Parts: sequence; C-alpha cells; structure tokens
Amino acid sequence: MAERRRSDPEHGAVDEAATADKPPSSTRENEAAPASRPSWLERRSSERYDVTWSVDCETEETFLYAAITNISELGIFVRTTDPLPIGTSLTLRFAPPNSNDSFVLEGTVQWVNVVRPLHDNPNPGMGVRFVRITAAERERLVDTIRTIAYLRENAGPVSN
Repeated sequence: MAERRRSDPEHGAVDEAATADKPPSSTRENEAAPASRPSWLERRSSERYDVTWSVDCETEETFLYAAITNISELGIFVRTTDPLPIGTSLTLRFAPPNSNDSFVLEGTVQWVNVVRPLHDNPNPGMGVRFVRITAAERERLVDTIRTIAYLRENAGPVSN
C-alpha cells in the first residue's frame, strides 16, 4: 500500500524569492565547494523563476502533495517538510495557473533541505532534476518558462 503524505505550502510563510535558490551547504553532503563560490551556484546552468504551483510527486511507495516554489528548464524546487531521499525517482504532475494542460514529467531528487527543529531553516524541501524528458516536453516547458519571464519583465507598476 502506498504511503500518503501531505505538505501544506500555506504554512510557514517565507521570502521565497530570497531563499528558494539557495540551499544551505549542509544539504550537499559529499560535495566539495570551491572556495570562491558556493557549490550550488556553480551548478546553476539555467535561470530559475519563482512560482507557487501545486505539484503531485509520486513514487512506487509514496504520493506527496506539495508546492513548486521555483522552476527552470532543468528542474524544480519542491517545498515540503517531508522531502524524499536523494536519488529517489519520481513522477511529477503540475500545471501552471489558468492552464488545463498538465505537465507529467519524470525527475530525480538531487538534494534536500530537511527540517531541522530548533534551527533557522525557512525553506525545507527538495531540488528535483527532470530526467528522460522528450523534445516536445522540453519545448513546452521552455515556452512556459519564457512566458513567465516575459510577463514579469513587462509587468508595469501596480496602480490603485
């Protein structure tokens, strides 16, 4: 029987724009960081965009409801207090707001930021890299991300 877990993105509000891309070095076990730049920064090869989208993460044993807090053409950050172990393969189901056409992509957990009681850890979750993505899926994902970037770049000041 599959384990069911639920992560509620509504609790524990945080400035995600400031923290979503920056996992602490303590979550990157077995990786040496260059002295001049953090290891997570060295691996960023595509721009990430802050979002708040629901996502279903499914493995053979687990079904996790969570939230995507940032996305790139290579992967997503899933905010959850119950991250899956590094190396876990999973199926991701999500759709941008106002879209009826969901993405169903495969991914692998690349890193986790676990909840540490009594410590400052405002952004628990897991970084998931897309794997075995088809050319059509990649093109659709890139188009979605370009739309986000375009809309944000052209957003004017809010008037009352």
